[in-house]
Amino acid sequence: MIGLRQKLRLYLVTDPTLCRDYGLIRTVQDAVSGGVTMVQLRAKEASTAERVQMAVDLKAALAGTGVPLVINDDVDAAIEADVDGAHIGQGDMAPEKARSLLGPGKILGLSCETIETVQAADPDIIDYLGLGPVFGTATKADHEAPIGFEGLERLVALTSLPTVAIGGLKSVHQAQVLASGANGQAVVSAICGQPDPKAAAQKFMITEDLV
Repeated sequence: MIGLRQKLRLYLVTDPTLCRDYGLIRTVQDAVSGGVTMVQLRAKEASTAERVQMAVDLKAALAGTGVPLVINDDVDAAIEADVDGAHIGQGDMAPEKARSLLGPGKILGLSCETIETVQAADPDIIDYLGLGPVFGTATKADHEAPIGFEGLERLVALTSLPTVAIGGLKSVHQAQVLASGANGQAVVSAICGQPDPKAAAQKFMITEDLV
C-alpha cells in the first residue's frame, strides 16, 4: 500500500482507561497535531457497538488529516464504522477471513511475535506487521516474552511487508527502532494518559530529527 510505511512512523494505540481524564477524542486530536501518523482504536472491554461509536467519533475527528484509523481485534466494528481497516492478533480471526470480510481496499495489520508467524504472514493478505513486544508493557498483560531490539531486527529482516515495533516503547527509543529497519513504532502510554498528548507526540519528532 502506497505511503503505508510512512504512516507507521508514529502509530498511536488508544487505551480508553489511560485517556479517560483527558478524553479519547481530544487525546487523539492533540496527538495527531503533535505528529502521530496512524491511530489504532483498541478498547478491549468495549462491545462491538461501543467500538463502532468510538470509531465513528474518531473518524470524524480525524477527517482531513490523512491519518488512517484501524480497529483492534474487531473486524465487524471496522466494517460497520467504515474506518480504514483493522488490526488482528495471532489468536483472533484468521487473516484470510478478515481480508475476505474487509475487502481489498482496507488496511489489515497483523501482530507477530516469532520467526514462524512472520514467515507465515502472506503479503497478498496482510498490509503490515506489528512486531514485538520489544519490552514488557503493563498495557497488554498477555503479551509474549520481550524480544528486544536484536529480536526486532531479526523479525524485520524476514519480511518485505511494512513493519511497526510495539511494546513499552518511548520517544528515546526512536533511533533504535529505525536502526532495526522497522518503519516506526506503536505507542500507548507514551502518549495516552500524558498531561499534554501533543507535546508527548512532539518528543518523537524531536528524537527523530536527531537520528
